[in-house]
Amino acid sequence: MKTQSQEALSRDENKMRKTKVFGGSSHPELTSLITGRLGVEPGAVKLSQFKNKETSVEIGVSVRNEDVFIIQSGSPKINDSLMELLIMINACKGSSAQRITAVIPYFPYSKQSKKKKHRGAIAAKLVANILSISGVDHIITMDLHASQMQGFFNLPVDNLYAEPSIGKWIQEHVDDWENGVVVSKNAGGAKRVTSLADRLNIDFALIHMDRTRKGHAQDPDDSLSKPENIYNRLEEEDDDDDSMVDAETGHEVQRAEAADETSLMTLVGDVQDKVCFIVDDMIDGCHSFLEAADNLVSHGAKQVYIIATHGILSGNSLRQIEECSNVHKIVVTNTYPIPIEKRALCSKLVVLDISATLAEAIRRTHNGESISYLFSQVPKN
Repeated sequence: MKTQSQEALSRDENKMRKTKVFGGSSHPELTSLITGRLGVEPGAVKLSQFKNKETSVEIGVSVRNEDVFIIQSGSPKINDSLMELLIMINACKGSSAQRITAVIPYFPYSKQSKKKKHRGAIAAKLVANILSISGVDHIITMDLHASQMQGFFNLPVDNLYAEPSIGKWIQEHVDDWENGVVVSKNAGGAKRVTSLADRLNIDFALIHMDRTRKGHAQDPDDSLSKPENIYNRLEEEDDDDDSMVDAETGHEVQRAEAADETSLMTLVGDVQDKVCFIVDDMIDGCHSFLEAADNLVSHGAKQVYIIATHGILSGNSLRQIEECSNVHKIVVTNTYPIPIEKRALCSKLVVLDISATLAEAIRRTHNGESISYLFSQVPKN
């Protein structure tokens, strides 16, 4: 039997020595959940803004030769959150931290991971460069919009997956899930959908959106013979919704469509009398999700669930989902902050807690252990 002193020593060995965990202002709820699971107190830091809206950061404890973790996700104030993270990293670097790891559950600007126009910018690459310059040594994130974004960095990046937590929730809370179908609402999400379908050992389906001109039917062979046509279609389908807000007026701007353009949705797969799970990495606007749900129900689907890792849910998205009779539930994780008053707008909303995965990734990173386990399993509470 262990003596009392041996048990105390064993408990001390399980603690994270010479570690400081800081949280930014973007998602204090998630920071609290992660530090609670790690058994540590969040590091003291004073975050404020000057009258001219410049961000001010003051680290309140010594980080010399410490292993520092900074938790800061994307948020509705995305630019302020990003700038705050950069200054926190630089402040710790200048205070002689041994290693700095940025824990960014929702990576900002991830939707801009490639050029969509000839004179567009790859903003995600720019963010990666700025993070590297600020002094970060390691990035922990979750479900990047495009896995190739890991190549934007010249430092280690651990891209965790919410799939194990989502799969577990489906098995525990959805009746007749074995008779379900995982659905991708566009061609770009096919890989993500097939991965979840393989985990659950159920079928998958694909919805293809084809925009054509009235009275200008195109020969299928002719369109396939032009690689640029296929490329452009995948570009259009890759994102959730194309709505944006004008920087000057603040008004929403929709994708420009020709007056004689129509959209044709084609379902590939069988959903008759089955539970359908529309899966994507994020849900910002909900228009394309609701269109997909309507299409699935018209083909005989029994129930439709919308599932995404990052619940951005801009504008009136939650209200629209609440009013849509063809959507049974919407399931997101807490990588992105959703205020309580906003959650109250939709009784169908379910928010999964993924703090256990992030906390275990931090613990394993600090102890120099492999995190491969987290790619396929949900950590035990």
